[in-house]
Order: sequence, then structure tokens, then C-alpha cells
Amino acid sequence: MTTTLNCQGLRKKYPGQEQYALGPDEEGVSIQAERGELLALLGPSGCGKTTTLGIMGGFVEADQGRVEIEGRDVTGLKPYKRPTNTVFQGYALFPHMNVESNGGFGLKMDGISKKERQGRVDRVLSLVGLEGYNKRKVSELSGGQAQRAALARAMAKEPALLLLDEPLGALDLKLRRQMQEELVRLKERSGTTFVHVTHDQEEACAIADRVAVMEDGRIVQVDTPEELFRAPASRYVAEFINAGTVISGENARRGDMIEVRGPDIAVTGAASRASNGSSTFAAVLVPKMLDIRPADRAGEGEAGTDEVTATISHVVFNGSNHQVHATVSEETDLRIDLGQREYARFQEDGLEPGKPAIVSWHRSDVIMVADERA
Repeated sequence: MTTTLNCQGLRKKYPGQEQYALGPDEEGVSIQAERGELLALLGPSGCGKTTTLGIMGGFVEADQGRVEIEGRDVTGLKPYKRPTNTVFQGYALFPHMNVESNGGFGLKMDGISKKERQGRVDRVLSLVGLEGYNKRKVSELSGGQAQRAALARAMAKEPALLLLDEPLGALDLKLRRQMQEELVRLKERSGTTFVHVTHDQEEACAIADRVAVMEDGRIVQVDTPEELFRAPASRYVAEFINAGTVISGENARRGDMIEVRGPDIAVTGAASRASNGSSTFAAVLVPKMLDIRPADRAGEGEAGTDEVTATISHVVFNGSNHQVHATVSEETDLRIDLGQREYARFQEDGLEPGKPAIVSWHRSDVIMVADERA
């Protein structure tokens, strides 16, 4: 594959701040994106993801590091001299212009002929599903249409790299999910490289080929969405992406297995799945891998399973599954995801909030992660 974006050793400290907003370690932050890839920068507010995007686009000057786009060093170039374009959360469409004029504005500033401008605008409007909207006023667009118009304007200049700064944040849930699907289709049809900033782990995993999880100005893991959930690199990653209940405590190693013993629960998992180089681990119990049954059926689990007694606190229906919350103690609340059939069995067993139950799991389904808090 061809690398579109190559950032090496980026660091940034804003005036008046003691800590680096990006790259607190001397080696700084490095990240790459391949041609046609959608890379998501994921993390909480203040983790450095918007600063990273700003450095990529030339809106923020790095104190240290290098930015290359398609093999060309663009570190010292202004935004308008880079082969990039940016879509912000507020879209920044010109209200006095129609959709077509908004789409062709950047091309007009670049001196592109009217005929070529028209052809490019028609093509990108078709690409984002706005055929026939050329003369529509911006004020007449819905939120989703405005977002598509902003994407069309950004893509009309045919950038090598399209930067998206939480462009879906202002949309309602239904429209946001619809636009997530549209972004994936748009990326596949156009072949453009995308870098998408978000604090929403569900959004990042729904649209990205790879996700870079950030914490305190560092990139702590870059992986596919599947690998993030299958093998989070640390307790922080597991908790931020909501991979499951994280259990921490004393560690005991027995051959290829690690036991994490908390004050009210002990969890054993394979050491081979733990992060390399760490001496202390936490255990992640994945909700869809947990089983729940009545309290009088303790000890019925098959070989290789562990269990704990808990009290069902409440049940939440999220539209596709039922999530059961079972409290072991004030410190430990387990989440169990039940599909339609499993929930029917749950009801047939007479389980409901307030009742005791046995929660069990197979040791092979436990994920061991580095416990950086230990």
C-alpha cells in the first residue's frame, strides 16, 4: 500500500501551559495513514486528537516533528498550500451561496475554469448523494444535507487527505448513524484518505479501518476496531472503548495463566493474551461472553469456567440486546449482554432485578490487559 500521511515525532505545547498538549515524551507522536484508508483519532476531550489534526492540516504549528503527505514534506506549509481539506463540526458553509457555489468556491479561488469547476462540483455532489441540489440554498438544507454539502466542497479540490473534525457531533442519533454509513461508502467510492477525529468509540469503530486511541497527548494503541475489542493494549483502552468490566487486584502467575484477585472476585485468563512487557495486569470480562443463571445452580459450569454470585440490579434494552447489570459488591458491577433467545431463557428462569444469580465465564474468553494504574 502507498502511504498518504506520515507524521513523525510531533510535539506541541501551547503558550501558558506547563504540559505538552501533544507528545509529552521526547520522541513525540508518530502516525501513518495509507491511501484510501479511514483512520480515526479517538479519545476524550483534551487528549490531543484535535491538536494532531490541526498539525496535519497546517492550522497548528508543531514545536517538533515532521508531516509528510504523499512523500512530500509539508511541515512548514500553510493550510491552503497543502493537499488537504478539512470539514469542521460547524460545516462553515457560506449562507449567502447556494450548494453549487459553496462546492466550487475553493476551485474558483484556485483559478479553475468555470467549465472544470462545474464538472467537479457535479461529480462530488453525485458522490455525496446531492444530485439536483446545485441551486438549493444552504438555509433550505437539513442537517445531514448540510454535512454532505460540506463534504462535497472539501472533496471538490480533490485533496490527497481529507480531515474531519467531529463533523457528525451536531447530528441526532439516527442521522449520525446514517451519515456514518455514508462516510464509509464515500471513502470506498472516492479512494480518498480520511482522518476522522471523534470522542465516540461507537462512531470510530463503525467507520474506521484503523483506530488510534489517544490519552494525555500520546497514542496508546493503533489497531482495527476488531482488534481493539479483542486485544486492548491497556486498562485505559479497555475502559475507554467500553470493552467490558475491568477487574484489578493482586496478580498471581501459574504457568501460562494469570489470576487477578480483587477484593470480591477472582478472574483467571491466559497469559499469552496479556500485553507484552507489562508486569501487572487487569482482567476484562466481555459482556457478550458472560452467562447468567439462577443462584441455586452454582457449580453447573463446564470445565474451564469460573463463576461468582451477584445480585441483579437492573436490565437495560438497547434496541437489539438486553444488558443485565449484576452487582457483586459496591466495587464490582458486571454487565451481561443477552440476545433475544438468551433473554427469553433469563425470564423463564425467573431472573429479575433484586434476585441473586450466578454469573459465569470461560477462562479462554478473559482478556488480560496491562494495568498501568497498578
